[in-house]
Amino acid sequence: MAYKFERLSGSPEVNMLLFSFLLNFVWEMWQVPFYQGLSTMDHFRAVRSCTQASLGDGVITLLAFWSAAAVAHSRQWLLVVTPTPALIYWTVGISITVVMEWLATGPLDRWQYAAAMPRLPVLGTGLLPLLQWILLPGAILVLVRRQLKGAKTG
Repeated sequence: MAYKFERLSGSPEVNMLLFSFLLNFVWEMWQVPFYQGLSTMDHFRAVRSCTQASLGDGVITLLAFWSAAAVAHSRQWLLVVTPTPALIYWTVGISITVVMEWLATGPLDRWQYAAAMPRLPVLGTGLLPLLQWILLPGAILVLVRRQLKGAKTG
């Protein structure tokens, strides 16, 4: 049993998903006032909505990670970050986010921004979801790298 846990804790994907979920959940909760209806929703529904969004963010993080791994030819690329995989990681995450925000606030009508949400002029994408995918991926990489290096030395 301990072997399976050690094997899981040494997996880049498990760590990417875990740290992505934790950081994105905090971000999602803080941006509640910038989405229509979330701040007036009952507490459980709002938490559930932010949990779902954070799980989706985790999936985006994994897709971005795997894209960078494909370019680097290694799932361990984040142990020594070089510019190309890092750029792929951020570009894929930001691109998916922009497309998902456009779909969700447009054709799919899954959510709407509140008036307080600053938006990009041409695309109409909310600035906070974009900043989320500019700022958090670096923190996720740092945390995962520390976790994986600790797992290898421990």
